[in-house]
Amino acid sequence: MIHEPVLLNETLKMLSPILGESYLDLTAGFGGHAQAILRVTEAPNRTVLVDRDQQSIDFLSETSALKKARIIKDTFVNACLVLVQEGMAFDLILADLGVSSPHLNIASRGFSFLNDGPLDMRMDQTDTLTAADIVNTWSEVELSRIIFEYGEERQSRRIARAIVLNRPYRTTHELAKIIESSIGWRAKGHHPATQTFQAIRIAVNGELELLQQMIPAALKLLVPGGRLAIITFHSLEDRIVKHAFTDVCSNGYDAEYQLLTKRPMEAAHTEIVTNPRARSAKLRALVKIKKKGP
Repeated sequence: MIHEPVLLNETLKMLSPILGESYLDLTAGFGGHAQAILRVTEAPNRTVLVDRDQQSIDFLSETSALKKARIIKDTFVNACLVLVQEGMAFDLILADLGVSSPHLNIASRGFSFLNDGPLDMRMDQTDTLTAADIVNTWSEVELSRIIFEYGEERQSRRIARAIVLNRPYRTTHELAKIIESSIGWRAKGHHPATQTFQAIRIAVNGELELLQQMIPAALKLLVPGGRLAIITFHSLEDRIVKHAFTDVCSNGYDAEYQLLTKRPMEAAHTEIVTNPRARSAKLRALVKIKKKGP
């Protein structure tokens, strides 16, 4: 299973792991970031890896470098709440919000229109809501709303109308063709279905709502001096992280946290050439301030 972790060097720089530190990976995926960090911390017994996808969980459990870590299958919100209740705290916390390359490349998961497959898009395949449910049953008004809000697609009304008029859909190619025929390429620079597929995936998985809930929960899990880094892949996610981080770091001398990134870190050109997924990735990080004694 080949998956190239994005912004790896930048993540290591911001988290600055050292020998023996505890680590929480809230989106462990196929373990790219986790393995790099564990090579430094050498503390798998102080490491917790979280993912909501069973395929990722199976991979993590079978990877020798990660086997000794605690592995949790759940959303990152539920995992954070459980860990808070247990009184856990960590030196390093990471959330990489991107969809893993293996998931995009597996047609049966239905994340991408590049490979024809069923309209699924569920991160956790035990969830009931699928992309097919959304495109085949939701109203034109609701489809237009999510395509505009989650996909930032200006042609949302036209696309929603075309989707409703040509129901039902079974596969990613069927849906992508209707979107393409409804708005054309219009010099977008990417496939005209890209933003709509993003919107549907976000709706299927409740991604923005979970992110908003996860950040305050993750902050509770930081030890003094602990670092939290979040990698986003589109402006909606980045805006949520930016505002949440700014809010908790803007209390002057009373602030409990301090920004490590005044502006988000982005991939170098050399990384984008070898890993195009990194093109839209942005990393923001903060540190929990160590309070000075009396």
